[in-house]
Amino acid sequence: MKRVRLPTTVWALGIVSLLTDVSSELVHALLPLLLAGPLGASMVMIGLIEGAAEATASIVKLFSGALSDRIGRRKPLVVAGYGLSALTKLVFPLVNGAGFMLGARLLDRLGKGIRGAPRDALIADVTPPEQRGAAYGLRQSLDTVGAVIGPLGAMGLMAWLLDARAALWFAAIPGLLAVLVLLVYVREPEQHAAEKKVQLSLREWRALDAAVWRVVGLAFLLNLARFGEGFLVIRMRDAGFGEGMAPLALVLMSLAFTLTAYPVGWWADRISRRALLLTGAILLVVADLVFAFVPGRTGAAIGVLLWGVHLGFTQGLMSAMLSDAAPKALRGTAFGVFHLLGGIALLVASLAAGALWQWHGATMMFLAAAAVATLAAAALRGAPGQPD
Repeated sequence: MKRVRLPTTVWALGIVSLLTDVSSELVHALLPLLLAGPLGASMVMIGLIEGAAEATASIVKLFSGALSDRIGRRKPLVVAGYGLSALTKLVFPLVNGAGFMLGARLLDRLGKGIRGAPRDALIADVTPPEQRGAAYGLRQSLDTVGAVIGPLGAMGLMAWLLDARAALWFAAIPGLLAVLVLLVYVREPEQHAAEKKVQLSLREWRALDAAVWRVVGLAFLLNLARFGEGFLVIRMRDAGFGEGMAPLALVLMSLAFTLTAYPVGWWADRISRRALLLTGAILLVVADLVFAFVPGRTGAAIGVLLWGVHLGFTQGLMSAMLSDAAPKALRGTAFGVFHLLGGIALLVASLAAGALWQWHGATMMFLAAAAVATLAAAALRGAPGQPD
């Protein structure tokens, strides 16, 4: 079978995601330790910050996705979102309290919200249907390469500077490079930009059919079984890695994510996507049980790796399924609804995780997460298969 090259815009968006994640994960590797340490935030507060930040991004994605459908353009919103996130990295070194941290995280995730749905819709616009699993898998893999480099950079900067605030200033550099790559190399399809601008309102989500809502519902359940990744950093610290090595949680998770996302996406273009999603949900159950019952560094490291593999089996695949199910004129809106409900689920999950950890301990939190993930796996088992 002849191998067809993925569009240049898909590769460029992957590089943009890589550079942005280097920037973001450098910051995120240090923030949970600052919150739980010098800033004295409770686990509930950490859960609030983690969940509220992602929920903010998800709410904004609803509006930006619908707006990209209305104006018939994706790239201007993608540029605005990545640009805002890059500039926000200059705020984090100035954080001096949990409340300030919440505000900075919300501003950063606002940028993510502006770019997310239009970017995902743009990938579908430029990619043939038979390559979309691979396209979303590639972007997700490159994104997570950045998520490996970012925490490694954080650890290196901490070893060099011995000052988290000084290290945080470096996060703006890859973020600004990402905007440059986006401006120069990402091209929007001429036929899309020249199309008649669809006059949509935010109420157009009501026109989405059952196939779209089925994918959105499955994503909601999977997100309800997850929680903010800052908890993984704290779990690594408490398992004996210490504050200096705790960001290794994000490195291991992202490495596992990177190595699985593209192969799973390629595979999903050829076999049942439901089976792959079910595998991802089961991996999440196993990861939570390892966190709960396997002590010490070994349990923490294995749990983080399994968590990353679960992401590789689910994240890009859900986007590919949604792009196939959504009509072209409502594709941005569909991704907006998808991200909105996923963010609400993640907010609820993160708040519940923080409360359970603070009042009943980490083991109870991971057991509760495993129970919800089991429900998600059961729902996936009963869902109709996705056509190839």
